[in-house]
This record gives sequence, structure tokens and C-alpha cells, in this order.
Amino acid sequence: MSSVDAGLIAAWLAARSMARDLPAPVPDRGGWRVDTGLPAETRRHVFAAACPGLVELGATVAEPRVLLKLAAPHAELAALLSPRWRLEPLAHVMTCADGFDGDATPPDGYRLSVERDGERAFARIIASDGALAASGHAAERGGVFIYDRIVTEAAHRRRGLGRALMLALQRTRRSPAARQVLTATADGRALYASLGWQVHCPWSTAAIPE
Repeated sequence: MSSVDAGLIAAWLAARSMARDLPAPVPDRGGWRVDTGLPAETRRHVFAAACPGLVELGATVAEPRVLLKLAAPHAELAALLSPRWRLEPLAHVMTCADGFDGDATPPDGYRLSVERDGERAFARIIASDGALAASGHAAERGGVFIYDRIVTEAAHRRRGLGRALMLALQRTRRSPAARQVLTATADGRALYASLGWQVHCPWSTAAIPE
């Protein structure tokens, strides 16, 4: 695992906001703030490294639905916060400098489609009964190409749909030099590692329970 690249985190966060039609991140307290305004999340504060601004937020934020995110292991974030904060499952920021190879054709009985909207792309895989089997988004900005909300429905897992989806989205990348970035859950990490992705850093999240 390499040291954390703050520029990479900032570029990923900006591209993520674009992919999700969220406000652009703004510098705040040594990190970045995104005023998401969502029912389950009013805002998020993102930090590439621990700093006084993160400690200040941990001490002054009292309401739920505010997320603190740090590119570090759980123990490092927990040590900066009071017991009222609860950690969410650990994720990982992963990167892939080069393209990954493979066939984007889904298995028999599935149909893949890809839509583009400027710097954004959306892919879906539909099963023979018309049900949505898998879907995912991508966005390219600031020298990075990010993958976002890559989901395979439970009834359709372990059939290669996630791999086909990722490969289809990769083909929408305009700049071969754009660094590929995503955040992965523990389960997703194995899929991405099989495609040649590397863990860049742990991704810890804390929030105050409702």
C-alpha cells in the first residue's frame, strides 16, 4: 500500500460529486466538505490525513447524518473522536493505473447497455426476465476516471456480471492517462483485485447514530 496521495483523493471526490449530481467539494478545515443534502446524509467531511480540523469537527459536531471520512485505518480515526461517534464498515480506495483486459460480453441470458452523458457513463445489465441484474456509473474529471455505485443484485452474483460491467465502463474512458479510482467494500475488493486493482489506502467513515 502506497502513502496517501491527497491530490488523488481530491480528484476522486470531485468526480464522485459529478457522477452523483452533488455539489462540488470545497476546501474546509484541512480537508474537503461536500454539502450533500441527502435524507441520510446532510454533509460529508473528507480528509487525506489526520489534522486539527478533523479533531475540531469530532469535538463540535453533535448531530447525526454528518459523515467524517479519513484515508486511514479505523483505529486512527477512532483515536481522534469521542465515543459518541460510530465507525462504519471499513472500505478501501483502490487504483488501477493501466487498463485491465477482458471480455465485456455478459453471459447468455443477459443484455448489457451503456449510456454516456458528457464526462459521465452509466451501464446496466438486464436479465432475460427484464429484471435489473447489475448496474454502475463512471465519471472522468481532473485526471481520474472513477467507478461508482457498482452493484450486482444478490440473485445474479457469481456469474461474471460485475467484471463485464467494469470492462464496459472502462471502454468509456476518454483519456488513457486518466488514473482509475474507486472505493471498495470488503466484498468488492476481491473482485477488483482479480482485475488488477491495487489498494491505495484504507477508507474509514464515522457518524453519530440517530
